[in-house]
Amino acid sequence: MKGIILAGGTGSRLRPMTSIVNKHLLPVGNYPMIHYALDKMADAGIHDILLVIGKPSAGLYVDYIGSGAPWNVRVTYKIQEEAGGIAQALGLADSFVRPGEKLLVLLGDNLFEDSLKTFVKDFEAGERGAEVFLKEVADPRRYGVPELQNGLISRIHEKPELPSSAYAVTGMYLYESDVFDIIRSVKPSARGELEITDVNNVYASQGRLGYRLLSGWWTDAGTQQSLLDAGLRLSGNGKT
Repeated sequence: MKGIILAGGTGSRLRPMTSIVNKHLLPVGNYPMIHYALDKMADAGIHDILLVIGKPSAGLYVDYIGSGAPWNVRVTYKIQEEAGGIAQALGLADSFVRPGEKLLVLLGDNLFEDSLKTFVKDFEAGERGAEVFLKEVADPRRYGVPELQNGLISRIHEKPELPSSAYAVTGMYLYESDVFDIIRSVKPSARGELEITDVNNVYASQGRLGYRLLSGWWTDAGTQQSLLDAGLRLSGNGKT
């Protein structure tokens, strides 16, 4: 299985800190944020990883991560020239993943406690087209919310006023290699981006979108408060 870490984006909610450095290089606990995504990939047994980054701070990524040797992984870099949405960033991995291979995708600002090792192993052995990771949250209206039906997701609703469940779709995904065909088929949203929710909803419409529930803590470290909370959880511990 291949690993894809998406670490582009402008980090607008974390300005002015992100006016100086990309948000995925900001310190969380004792390490830069990106450190933990690499930890999770390595722990899951994935050793061939593509890191999608923006032009700003590209040299700093290489300085810190290098070839990936400190994690016993092999890291390849790809530049996302401009913001075009999560699905557009994932589409840049098309040539990195061979037909028939499966992939684990992590958004670099998603920090979490659970090991993904068992989930990855089960997905590799199974035949489901895609799986997303869900976490129960206090206010699901802030997130993509799944509609659950017969052990699958029938649709994901983005920031619904009346959520159909108490779960949020996190920035962690498992896909078959046909995800790139689906990305090419979706149209830009009203904000001009290729949305990962639209990609996932294609799988849902085909009855091929499963899910896994996270039992430990999870945060999208994209705000000042969530960045602080994650740092407090991770202080003194290089592993999540």
